Amino acid sequence: MVSVKVLLAIAAIKGWFLSQLDVNNAFLHGDVLIACNDKAEVDRFKVMLDDKFKLKDLGDLKYFLGLEVARSDKVIALCQRKYTLEVLNDAGLLGCKSAKTPMKHNLKLSKIEGEELKDPSHYRRLMGKLLYLTITRPDITFAVHKLNQFMSKPRRPHLDAAHRVLQYLKGEPGKGLMFSSGTDLHLKAFADADWAACPDTRRSVTGYSIFIGDSLVSWKSKKQSIVSKSLAEVEYRSMAVATCEIVWILYFLKDIGVNHEKEALLFYDNQAALHIGSNLVFHERTKHIEIDCYVVKDKVLEKVIKLNHVRSNCQLADMLTKALNHNQFSNLTSKMRMLNIYTPTALEGEYQSLSTKTKISSKSRREASNTEDQAPVHRVVDPIIEHKQQAVTSEEQ
Repeated sequence: MVSVKVLLAIAAIKGWFLSQLDVNNAFLHGDVLIACNDKAEVDRFKVMLDDKFKLKDLGDLKYFLGLEVARSDKVIALCQRKYTLEVLNDAGLLGCKSAKTPMKHNLKLSKIEGEELKDPSHYRRLMGKLLYLTITRPDITFAVHKLNQFMSKPRRPHLDAAHRVLQYLKGEPGKGLMFSSGTDLHLKAFADADWAACPDTRRSVTGYSIFIGDSLVSWKSKKQSIVSKSLAEVEYRSMAVATCEIVWILYFLKDIGVNHEKEALLFYDNQAALHIGSNLVFHERTKHIEIDCYVVKDKVLEKVIKLNHVRSNCQLADMLTKALNHNQFSNLTSKMRMLNIYTPTALEGEYQSLSTKTKISSKSRREASNTEDQAPVHRVVDPIIEHKQQAVTSEEQ
C-alpha cells in the first residue's frame, strides 16, 4: 500500500484528478485507481477501458480497498474508520473505555510467560484485522508488530495487550493520514532502533518513517533478523533498511513521471552510525556490517541521500521501536500529521490554522520555529527546521 499512499501524496501536491473504476472479468476483478492532471484524458481513458472490459465508473475516489478518502482543496485525508468500528464491534468492545496509548509504557511481553490460550483462533483473527489497520495507523504499528510475534502460541498477557490496542482505537476510530497540497516534493526519512529489545531472542527492533514533504507515506517496525553485538551496529542496520525504502520510493516516483531533484534527507540520532555512513574508510570494527555500510555509503556518494543528526526527542521513528509514555507518544504522533476528519472543523479551522503557521518553504520553517504559541501539532518538521537553521548558521560563519 506504500505505492497508493505515495500516489495520493503526489496527487495532493500536484492537484491531480483521482478517479476509480470497478473492473470485473476473467483477468481483472476489483478496484482500479486512476490519477492524472488532465480530466479530459481521464474520461478518454475510461471510454477506452470500457470498450475492452466490463467495468463500472465509480467517479471520484472516495472508498478504495477499505480505505476512506476525503478531499478538499488543501488536503487529502485517508482513514479506515468504518473498518475500525467493525473490528471493535466484532471484538465486543465497541462500548469499552478508551486508552491514551496503544501499549503500556515499556511493556515487556514474552512467549513463555502467562497462561496459554485454549483457543488461539480469536487472537489470530484479531491480529490479522489489526495488521490491515496499520495501513493508515502508524500509531499502532509497533504494538501490532510486537503482538504478531506470538501468533503460534498466544497467551493471556498477549490477548490483554491486543485489547489495549482496541481500547486506544476506540478513542479516535476516524484518525488517519493527511496529505497536504501545500508541502514541497522532498523525501525526508527518520530511522531508529531499540537494541536487544526482545527478551526471548535479544534481537533488536528497527523502525523508520518516510515523508514526502510533511506527508507520511511509509513506515515500518520490524525485529532484526540477527543478534547484534553493539548499539552502533543495530543503528546502522536500521539506516540501511530506511535507505533501501527511500531508493524504492525514488524509483516509483520516476515510474509515474515525477522528478525528485533534491537529495533525500535521512535523520538519525546516533552520532556513531552517522560517522560510519559519512566516513569513506572502513575500520576493522565495521567489517561485520560491511554490506550495510556500502548500502548507505554508496547512496551518500551518489547524492541520493544526505545524512543529518536529529535530537532524540525529535526522532519520529522512536514510536516505531518501543512503547512510549503518553507525553512522548502524543508528541510524536502529532508531528506525524495524523488527522481525524470526523472531529468538528477538522478540514477547515484546524487545517487552515496549520497551513497558515507551517508553510513548508525554508523561510516559513524558520518563522514557524520561532512562534512561541505554536501547538505541538504544528511542529511537524522540527528536525528539518533545525537542520535548515544549522545550515544557514554555518554559511554565515
